Amino acid sequence: MKIKQIDLKHLRMTLRTPFETSFGRINTRDCILIEAHSADGLVGYGECVADRDPGYSYETAATAWHIISEFLAPAILDQELKTPQALGSYLNFVRGNPMAKAGLEMALWDLHGKQRGKSLKQLLGGVRDKVEVGVSIGLQASPAALVETVQGYLSQGYTRIKIKIKPGRDTGDTEAVRQTFPNLRLQVDANSAYTLENASALLPLDDLNLLLIEQPLAEDDMWDHSRLQKDFRTPLCLDESILSERHARQALEMQACRIINIKAGRVGGLSQALAIHNLCYDLNVPVWCGGMLETGVGRAANLALASLPGFCLPGDISASDRYYAEDITEQRFTLNPDSTIDVPDQPGLGVTIDAEALQKATINQSTIRP
Repeated sequence: MKIKQIDLKHLRMTLRTPFETSFGRINTRDCILIEAHSADGLVGYGECVADRDPGYSYETAATAWHIISEFLAPAILDQELKTPQALGSYLNFVRGNPMAKAGLEMALWDLHGKQRGKSLKQLLGGVRDKVEVGVSIGLQASPAALVETVQGYLSQGYTRIKIKIKPGRDTGDTEAVRQTFPNLRLQVDANSAYTLENASALLPLDDLNLLLIEQPLAEDDMWDHSRLQKDFRTPLCLDESILSERHARQALEMQACRIINIKAGRVGGLSQALAIHNLCYDLNVPVWCGGMLETGVGRAANLALASLPGFCLPGDISASDRYYAEDITEQRFTLNPDSTIDVPDQPGLGVTIDAEALQKATINQSTIRP
């Protein structure tokens, strides 16, 4: 495939309800929609999940815009790319910036699938027509409010819940949920809010039958995670720490975790996500698909990724109406009665853009040509 033009659209979308983690509270979400135009007239869509603020990652929508427009896009325009996996060799001169690279690569996967008449699920080697999903709940005003919010999502049909925690809002919140819902599949996510010195506050969680404790320590500290895992029966799961297949291998070798959360945006794209999946699958290590409050574009890619055989835990994918009253895709991903969502089966990502909704959400745009 040969890319003749790349369009960037900076989107700002209003969330249905505020979302709060240990990084802070947001009411809107930024992202970049990438449109890759091929010489044969097709368009591939990708979503760069970098948000407005550098909380979860050092990347922001503004930095990703700069990196894509000034470096990544010019490097591939008018080049003959046989497959999306070939993109990496063109972008190795740019250090880091995995979210920017992942957004561009997603657009190429979408385009590649459309050219070949194959869905992303088929291209990646997915084996499921629907994938089990859960919902991620941000910090609430009180444990009682959290329990009420959990009940609301259980009533919608979700059977796995993840709650955000931070120092001072950890064991009390989790115990309240567990006492109310003793059989609930429950996990917690700290988003790097603890140090090895204060992580002992989490030890009571070991008695609450959790699926996992996600990323309790710093994103660059796999060694201390390996020390902490020895203190817990509950599996630790790494998210922010895993930026590549190499990081995944090192984390498993030093026993820093027993489960890995795979986010294509965090690791630099679907190709790297596939490599991490294959590594973990060969080692019989469970993986699951994390979420970044994606639009329907990124959500479609996550569903295809989660259809791979190694994804044996429910992902943070959720239905389209979980976060946005109006999404930018015409397709709406809905929750099935068994807490699953259908995987798109049309060529590429399997979604089409709602032009009117896209226009409402766009706050900046640019076209890049050779």
